[in-house]
Amino acid sequence: MGARLRKLLDDLRRTFWVLPALLVLAGLLGAEGAIHADTAGWAPDWLKERLYSGGETGARTLLGAIASSTIGVTGTLFSITIAALTLASSQMGPRLLDNFTRDRGNQVTLGVFLGSFAYSLVVLRQVRGGEDNVFVPQVALAGAMVLALLCVALLVYFVQHMASRINIDTVIELVRRDLFNALDSLTKEAPDAPPRQEADWSGADQIRDDRHGYLQQLDEDVLADWACEKEVCIRLLVRHGDFLMPGGVVALVSPPAEGAAEAINRAMALGGRRSAAGDLEYSVRQLVEVAVRALSPGVNDPMTAMTVLDQLGAALCQVSRRHFPTGVSVRDGRAVLVRPVTDYDGLTDAMFDMIRQNGASSPAVLIRMMEVLTLVAEQERDRSRLKALRRHADLALSDGRRGFANSADVRDLSQRYRRFRNVAESGGPARRATPARI
Repeated sequence: MGARLRKLLDDLRRTFWVLPALLVLAGLLGAEGAIHADTAGWAPDWLKERLYSGGETGARTLLGAIASSTIGVTGTLFSITIAALTLASSQMGPRLLDNFTRDRGNQVTLGVFLGSFAYSLVVLRQVRGGEDNVFVPQVALAGAMVLALLCVALLVYFVQHMASRINIDTVIELVRRDLFNALDSLTKEAPDAPPRQEADWSGADQIRDDRHGYLQQLDEDVLADWACEKEVCIRLLVRHGDFLMPGGVVALVSPPAEGAAEAINRAMALGGRRSAAGDLEYSVRQLVEVAVRALSPGVNDPMTAMTVLDQLGAALCQVSRRHFPTGVSVRDGRAVLVRPVTDYDGLTDAMFDMIRQNGASSPAVLIRMMEVLTLVAEQERDRSRLKALRRHADLALSDGRRGFANSADVRDLSQRYRRFRNVAESGGPARRATPARI
């Protein structure tokens, strides 16, 4: 599947209107099918009497009531959704709106209401009165009543669902699931084998791209196969989530080959925003944005920032048993495609730098950060990764010494730092620390 097709499917998955539109179409088709069942006489007479025993006037009144009430409640549901989106955007960041717009519960609720409205209109059009040409579609009317009861149940569900979705802990948990899924799909259980032959980049041809936007999709396999066929090696200079400037150098090709620019251009799909596909730091940045907004002077909610730190630490503990990809695609033992990828250092930088910078004057946040680093160090035995954790512990200690107003808070942070050093150097478990001051 090409990069552009994957981008299109990803865009459709993230849009709000696709599932409701399909449910409206299902309502239209269902109405036609139910009317056909009535006209064809598929239902026996005794069943029709149990489904609906009223006349033409009652049928029109019933269908009109269902249609008017469902479209009215739909407007209310849209208002509730917009209010929730506004609240989420102001308190948790606009980049978290994707978690609301792609929520299947919201889409199904609105789609069923709109589908019920469309169903009722189609059936209402077929109800006929008079002495000689009376037609009351009893099966279709029974379907309308079932849809009305379903809408009542979904209305109760929707109110409860939206109330839980605007809870900050629920939002953090949802983003945490996305992060864990990304870690499972973008890291490996075993390390990549190094190629037997390294490329020579002297005299490599520079490939430029006149487009601009964020790199959302990259078709690595197709590009690697093309490079293998042409007996060249491609070194990409951009990765998922990077912003491409018009006319910027995006790749090197060694040795130069005809058609390289077109092949690289086809393999990359750009968009106006970052995408979770292939971008390991996407969910990390969403969590960090929640923490940074919580630490802003207007909000001043260190508890939320500490919750985010706990989830980031859990993610690092999960990845402690996995390996990051090298970004090298090998064909016949030869490297044909080299691309930049997120490594452990880059992941920890994305997790902790902005929170530390914005929480430098908050003892509770930096102390909790030090405790999280200690807990991660308990499970991490790779020396290079422990070095990255120690670097962030050193930075947190340095910022705390400069930013804390109370010497007791500095002592608490220093105590956590010494415990981290003991764990990182000895590999022993951390003792339970006293609670951080808030």
